[in-house]
Amino acid sequence: MKSETSFQKKYAAYQWRLHRNVLIYVVLLLFLLGVMGWAEHEGLSRNLIGPIFLFSTVMIYALIGVAGRTSDAEEYYVAGRRIPAFYNGMATAADWMSAASFISLAGALYLQGFSGTGGQAGGLAYVMGWTGGFCLVALLIAPHLRAMNLYTLPDFFSQRFGGRWPRLLAAWAAILCSFTYVVAQIYGIGLIASRLTGVQFEIGILLGLGGVLLCSFLGGMRAITWTQVAQYIILLIAFLIPVSWLAYKQLGTPWAPLAYGSQISKIAELEQKLIADPSELAVRQEYARRAEALRAKLENVEESLLKERQSLEQKVRDLKLQNAEYSVIAQVRRELQALPKNAASAKEVWQKALQENVERSQVLGGMPLHGKPFQGDPDGTPQEQEIYQHSRINFVALIFCLMAGTAGLPHLLTRFYTVPNESEARLSVAWSLLFIAILYLSAPALAVLVKFEVMNNLVGSSFSELPHWLAQWARVDSALVEVSDVNRDGVLQFGELKLGADMIMLASPEMAGLPYVISGLVAAGGFAAALSTADGLLLTISNAFVHDMRLGTKNGIETEEGRVILSKFALLAVAMCAAMVAAWKPAQILALVSASFSLAASAFFPGMIMGIFWKGASRKGVVLGMLLGLATTLCYMILNAPTVRIALDWTAETGLFLGIQPISAGILGVPVGFLAIFLGSLFWPDRPESLAGQDSPSQNPFPGL
Repeated sequence: MKSETSFQKKYAAYQWRLHRNVLIYVVLLLFLLGVMGWAEHEGLSRNLIGPIFLFSTVMIYALIGVAGRTSDAEEYYVAGRRIPAFYNGMATAADWMSAASFISLAGALYLQGFSGTGGQAGGLAYVMGWTGGFCLVALLIAPHLRAMNLYTLPDFFSQRFGGRWPRLLAAWAAILCSFTYVVAQIYGIGLIASRLTGVQFEIGILLGLGGVLLCSFLGGMRAITWTQVAQYIILLIAFLIPVSWLAYKQLGTPWAPLAYGSQISKIAELEQKLIADPSELAVRQEYARRAEALRAKLENVEESLLKERQSLEQKVRDLKLQNAEYSVIAQVRRELQALPKNAASAKEVWQKALQENVERSQVLGGMPLHGKPFQGDPDGTPQEQEIYQHSRINFVALIFCLMAGTAGLPHLLTRFYTVPNESEARLSVAWSLLFIAILYLSAPALAVLVKFEVMNNLVGSSFSELPHWLAQWARVDSALVEVSDVNRDGVLQFGELKLGADMIMLASPEMAGLPYVISGLVAAGGFAAALSTADGLLLTISNAFVHDMRLGTKNGIETEEGRVILSKFALLAVAMCAAMVAAWKPAQILALVSASFSLAASAFFPGMIMGIFWKGASRKGVVLGMLLGLATTLCYMILNAPTVRIALDWTAETGLFLGIQPISAGILGVPVGFLAIFLGSLFWPDRPESLAGQDSPSQNPFPGL
C-alpha cells in the first residue's frame, strides 16, 4: 500500500511538471505569433514571414527531439509506458490529424459536397468514418493491446498465433500501408515548405524531411510523443483562427460549427444562379468543344500527334520569317516541347485531358450540389438511378474502410502501448475523440464558408483584379489552382476557376483577408500535421524492419541498444525512399491516405478481431486471411488505377464491382479476410503443442479465451 501511494505521488508530480511545461510552450507560441504580427505591421516582408515560421517551429520540434533522445528500448518503442491519457490523447490526435485531415478534408467537402458524386464519396464520409473508427478502437482493440505489454502491432500476431509467418506478414503489411500513408505526408510537407519558403517542391520535401528526422531519429516514441503534443497545439490554433474569422466576417459570430448552416441555403441559391448564367453556359460549351476535339485526336493518335507536331514546327518557322518577338516564338517552342514523345504517352495525356474537359463541361464545373444528400435521382432516368446507387454505395463503402482501417493502423494502435494501464488506454481514446472532434466539426464549416466566399465574392471579378494568392499557389503546383479566361470576356466565371482540394485550407486566410502572418501560421499548422503523422509512420516502418522482421540478428546485433540504433538508421533509409516517391507527386493526399486505410483494414482488422474474440482462430487461418484479404484489396486497386485503365483501354466503369472506387477496396478485402480466417481455422486448427514455439507467449495473453 505504501509503495502504491508513493508511486501515485511521484506520478502526480510528473503530471504537474508536464502541465507546467506545456503551459510555458503555449505562452511562448502565442508570444511568437504576436511578435510576427507586430513585425508584419511594421513592414516585415512576406518573403521572410514564411521561412521564419518554418524555421521556428522546426527548431521547437528539434529541441524536443534532442531533449527526448534515448537508446533504451522501452523509451524508444513505447515512451516508457508512462504518458498520461490526456497528453496521449493529444498526441494521438496530432498523429491522426495528418496532412489529409488538416489540408485536404475541407477541400474534399468543398469539391464533393456532403455526399459526393456517383463515383466519389463526399467529404462527410471521411468525418464519419474516421470518427467511427475511434469508437471501434476504444471498444474492441485498445484495452486488449495495452494489456499485452507489446511494442508493435506485429507483436500481437506473434504472441496470439505464434510461429514466424503471422509476424512477418503483419510486418510487411505494416510497411506497405504505412509507406503509402507516409508518402502522402511528405508530399504535404513539400507542398507547404515550398509555399512558405518559395523554394522548389523537391527542395521543400528535403527541408521538411530534416524536421521529421530531427523529431524521430534521436528519441523514437519518447521524443515523438511530446513533439506531437506541441504540434497539435499549433495545428489547433492554425485551424480555428481562419474558420472563426470567416464565420465572423460572414455571419457575425466566430462559432463556425454552430452557425454555418445558414450559408448552405445561400450556396444553394448561388448554385442555381450559376447554372442559369449565360456566361457560365458559354464556358461549359467551350469545354465541351475541347472535349470533342480531343475525342477526334484519340481516333487516330499517331496521325494526330504527327499533324500537331508539324503544325507547331511550321508555326515556329512562320514566326521567324515574320521577325516576331522572341517571347512569342519561345511560347510556341514550349508548346512543341510539351507535346508527348510518342503515341502511347499521347494517348494517356489526351485521355486524361478529355476526362477533365468532360467534367468541366458539366454544370458547376462537374462539382455536385453542396447540400444534396446523394447524387442522381432514385426516380429519374436509368442513368440517374445508377448514379444514385453508386453514390450511396461509395459513401457507405468509404465509411466502412475508414472505420476498419482506423482500427488496424499500426502507427495509431502503437500509441496505446505508451499509457500506464488499460483504463488509461480507454481514457486516452476518449480524449483523442474530443481533440479530433474540435477540428472535424470545423472542417465542414470551413468548406461551406470558403465556397460562399468564392461564389459570392471571387466569381465575377475582373481578371486584372484577381487576388495575388491565386498566381502564387499556381506557381507552387499548377494542379492546385487553374484560372483561364475560357470565354474571353475578362471576367472570372465559376467554371473558369479550378481549385485543388489540397489548397482550400492553406489559402483560407488569404481568402478571408487575414494578415499574412496567419497564412504562415496555417502553413505551419499543416506542416505540423504532416510532420506529426510522418514521425509515427516512419518509426512504425523502421520498427517493422528491425524489431518485427529481426533485421540484423544474423549480423550479431542482439542487444536492445544495438537494435534501437539499427532502427534509427532504418528510419533514415525509409525516409529517403519515401521522399523520392513523394517527389513524383503520385496522387492527391486524400487519395493516398484513403488507400492506406483500405490496405490496413484488409490486412489487420479481421486477424485482430478474430484473434481477440474467437479462441478457435488458428495460425494457418490468420495467415490465409491476411494473404487473401490483402491480395483482394491490392488487385482491385491496381486493376482500377487510372494508368492501368488507360493501358487496358477500359471505360470509367469497366472493372468496378458495384461501382466501388479503388480507394474503398477494403470493403471487398475485409470480408474475404474474415471468411478465410474462419474457414482456414476450421480446416487447420491449432494443436495445443503447436503454440509452444519461440515466438509464442509464455502465458495466455487472453485469459478470457
